[in-house]
Amino acid sequence: MSKLKWWQKSIVYQVYPKSFQDTTGTGVGDIPGVTRHLDYLKSLGTGAIWLTPVYPSPMVDNGYDISDYCGIDPSYGTMEDMETLIAEAKKRDIRIVMDLVFNHSSDQHPWFLESKKDRTNPKADWYIWRDAKPDGSAPTNWRAIFGGSAWTWCEERQQYYLHTFAEAQPDLNWENPEVRKALFDAANFWLDKGVGGFRIDAIVYIKKPEFADGTPDGPDGLVGIHEMTANTPGILDFLHEFRREVFDGHDIFTVGEANGVSPEELPQWVGEDGVFSMLFEFSHLELAYPEGEIWCKRFPWKITQLKQALTASQKATAKEGWYPIFFENHDQNRSMHRYFPEGTDPKTAAKALATILYTLRGTPFVYEGEEIGMTNVAFPHIEDYNDISTHGQYEYALKKGFTPEEALKCVQFQSRDNARTPMQWTCETNAGFTTGKPWLPVHEDFMDCCVEAEAEDGDSVLSYYRRLNRERTTGAAAEILQQGTYEELLPDDERVYVFERSLDDHATYTIVNFTNEPVTYDAGFLKDAKPLLGNCKNPEKGKLRPAEAVVYMD
Repeated sequence: MSKLKWWQKSIVYQVYPKSFQDTTGTGVGDIPGVTRHLDYLKSLGTGAIWLTPVYPSPMVDNGYDISDYCGIDPSYGTMEDMETLIAEAKKRDIRIVMDLVFNHSSDQHPWFLESKKDRTNPKADWYIWRDAKPDGSAPTNWRAIFGGSAWTWCEERQQYYLHTFAEAQPDLNWENPEVRKALFDAANFWLDKGVGGFRIDAIVYIKKPEFADGTPDGPDGLVGIHEMTANTPGILDFLHEFRREVFDGHDIFTVGEANGVSPEELPQWVGEDGVFSMLFEFSHLELAYPEGEIWCKRFPWKITQLKQALTASQKATAKEGWYPIFFENHDQNRSMHRYFPEGTDPKTAAKALATILYTLRGTPFVYEGEEIGMTNVAFPHIEDYNDISTHGQYEYALKKGFTPEEALKCVQFQSRDNARTPMQWTCETNAGFTTGKPWLPVHEDFMDCCVEAEAEDGDSVLSYYRRLNRERTTGAAAEILQQGTYEELLPDDERVYVFERSLDDHATYTIVNFTNEPVTYDAGFLKDAKPLLGNCKNPEKGKLRPAEAVVYMD
């Protein structure tokens, strides 16, 4: 077996700084708040902290609309705070991983402000501008991911500009070598600061196809831009240049957000001949949205589809590349609601998913609050939601003919704000997140679901995460879980997910019941294997309680 790199042996913990810890009473989390909890993060086995954007931003999309790639937004602190975080994390053998948002910038970025002035300025083609159709309408009928046309009219230039996301997030023109150099310089700025890697946002959209209309897929007469532009041929040429100019020669890891890259394509994107160390692909998250991420158009899905998606990713990275294992991030609702039937005990479900997270082949990515079992929040009014995407999806649902009540129910389930409520630290007011008014309300369950309460409870979700980390890093099955091969067992079972990890003459078997009912299964493959850990006491071979997960080892 080849020697594993540092980022293959630890976990990556994703911090959404705005919701992690406020040290100033503003109600908004900050960089010193991350520094304050470094010892806690180390106790989880964290080797890298992925920070969502902390750059200067108008905050139309909570920092994913960047106005300066080499600065720190005052709401999060100062560059000195950032340098302190990097240094203090390094003392604990933790690397800081920055989020690079290179498909688009803010419309308040100096580059765009210059580009929009006229058609002859030095940055005139740093963004994607097109003339209107003869009737004055947008150049194509593409729908932005946040809803509405993907084109916005600019009076100064008498042209439209393209935005894959919000109109405040104009797409950069990667065809221009000056743009690419400026972005690469920004990434190298942070490497010089000592960061340990990058997560690259929305990277599948940087290469644009021909600008042509598509077949409308909704009542607005538009077609989703993702279907029209994601993973356009030629994109890998840009990305290999990115690797050469930034990644190569540094002891870092990179992970691309690659919604639209299939498991079969993964070898072109990761590994020695690819671009990134790892790649987030979303097949296991999009089971209910085969027609794209339109929240009010959810479809039923089967457990076999989830298993097939996870197995395909495991197989695709078995020889080349490495898999980032994740069920949650800042763009998704809480995972237990997505994968388990309504009424399932949330604590048991959270532990079941954690069992898979830590026993698949790859690096576990844990999103803040996931390790204490934080759940969805259902705000009573659409006005209570902050997320720009939530509001766009709500308006789309109304156009689709849903009642306001039905539209609200859709976004209550799927809203990104479900994952953005403040981190729950203590039983004190506002869960110890802030002494001020939190920017987003704290979940009402914080008295029971918080770090303070769970740290003292040996049966808590947090205690279970810590136990899983010990088993994965120093336990009897550590070598198997870190380096063993993967094979799915019982692939046709619609209730239970079973997989084997094997190394030399030993193996582990992860078995998870995805239903809220007791089930039986053929346990012949276990032979003399003994229970290693599980989310229920006294497991019994061949039988599983609702949402029970157990790992056996022989």
